[in-house]
Amino acid sequence: MARMTQPRLVVLTAVVGTLVAGIIALVTFGAQASARPDGVPVAVAVPDGGPAATQLRAAAGMLAERAGEQLDVEVTSPDRAMALLDDKDVYGVLRLTVEGGSPSATVVVSGAVNPAGTQVAELALTEAGQALLGQLAQRVPGAVAGPVDLQQVHPTSLSARAVPLAVVAVAWLGCLVAGAALTFLAQRSGVRIGAVGRIVSGVAASVLVTGLIVGYVALWDATLPLGWDVVGLILLTSLAFALVQGGLLHLAGIKAMALLGPLYLVAPAVTNQVPELLHPAYRTALWSWTPFRFPAEALRSLFAGTTEAPDVMLAVWVLTGMLAAGLVLLAVPRGSAGQQAEAHPANGVVDVGVDETDRLPGAERERPAEHGDRRVRR
Repeated sequence: MARMTQPRLVVLTAVVGTLVAGIIALVTFGAQASARPDGVPVAVAVPDGGPAATQLRAAAGMLAERAGEQLDVEVTSPDRAMALLDDKDVYGVLRLTVEGGSPSATVVVSGAVNPAGTQVAELALTEAGQALLGQLAQRVPGAVAGPVDLQQVHPTSLSARAVPLAVVAVAWLGCLVAGAALTFLAQRSGVRIGAVGRIVSGVAASVLVTGLIVGYVALWDATLPLGWDVVGLILLTSLAFALVQGGLLHLAGIKAMALLGPLYLVAPAVTNQVPELLHPAYRTALWSWTPFRFPAEALRSLFAGTTEAPDVMLAVWVLTGMLAAGLVLLAVPRGSAGQQAEAHPANGVVDVGVDETDRLPGAERERPAEHGDRRVRR
């Protein structure tokens, strides 16, 4: 390999720095800078019967037609609207009723739903509800348009909204540091770590990281539930992360950090967002596959007491799949000759399989003399 000259080295490092900065900006700040509402799912609930049902349904239909691209409005019954909210199929519900001859509107949101989606839905539905009340009041003699009320089901604290992301990020980072340290120190000492060693390391790291996370959650907010369902999901998350990371480190060595490290930056940028608030490019390229959002959404449901939410079981299946994929990666032999020869890459020592003493001057002409005491000398 040709020796790198100073001008080439200067240009190369400048290009590398620019590329790294561009990638970091793409996966972090860009996801937030390009965010705009697009098809945010909401529901408008109207009574099934009664003298005002027809008029309210007509007003709700007008709202759905005029919502534009920012909202995806579904007009339905109150019971179905609440079921959609519990399943997180919508981010908010506008409930229309008539009380004492005057129309009323209530915006219903859930503490179990992603806060970013909840905030957008709450603002949009409050504005739409105020406009609808004004229109309905004009059609009914003597009716008065009151303010739009706000109701929250499954209320949660501020920490319950922030902790799920923190749990996922700490689980990824803790297991990653443990796996990278094992790889680096093993290479430095010339110790080969097999699949069993990687699995044992992953299990140990995930247990310790889970204990750390549980302690932190109890410290941050003692009111958050820490039952076996929550602890079990955190442990499954840590174990799945550790085995996937261990599998990649097993195959690529410390070079796998070039992929595993930047993935950590994706967590805070994408996990706290909902797809309807992301640019379509980010929605497809990042949000659709990033593993962080699945356990984060499931933990948010568990903290809110909605253990039957579909995203809880979805997270279990996704994490189980990641765990199985990690085991498959660990079962793949490293196999290449270049990797087998890399006994001490950090020290630059490579076993070439040749006895260097046989190549010394005069070694071919001299023969060892054997003495009576069976000692050998040259």
